[in-house]
Amino acid sequence: MVSFRLLSALLVISALLAPSAFASRVHQAPTSGQHHSSHKSATKATGKSASRAQGKRIHGQQAINPDRVTQIQQALIREHYLTGDANGMWDSTTVAAMQKFQADQGWQTKLMPDSRALKKLGLGPDYSNAINAQGASFVDPQLKGSTTSEQAAAFAEAAGVHQ
Repeated sequence: MVSFRLLSALLVISALLAPSAFASRVHQAPTSGQHHSSHKSATKATGKSASRAQGKRIHGQQAINPDRVTQIQQALIREHYLTGDANGMWDSTTVAAMQKFQADQGWQTKLMPDSRALKKLGLGPDYSNAINAQGASFVDPQLKGSTTSEQAAAFAEAAGVHQ
């Protein structure tokens, strides 16, 4: 009986020690006293961004398509936030007009147009070619206070509230 317990104990101990024998070396971050060079200082000297220096592809939209800029400018002209002709260039005048439009709506102003602003300018998504668009009407939902008095009475009665 003693040998079985001894054998079991040895198996457990060896199982616990085995993973540490095969573990890979862990890289530790440098402490405040050590100096650690990075590729950022090298990329500053060359003028390239870190992602381009490493050959990585930049993701996300980098600029607005000139056709879309023309649409935005035409809408801003229509709403009297921009004067002149739409030129398709996202220039400082267009940025300022868009920021003014968004600020007048009480929205955050940014360099890129807010989706709410685009919808408000009539430039939101077009669902007319969607699979389920046949016979559908894409109207905005009713506002909170647009319930009729009959609906309000029915809701109150269903909820057990007596007016």
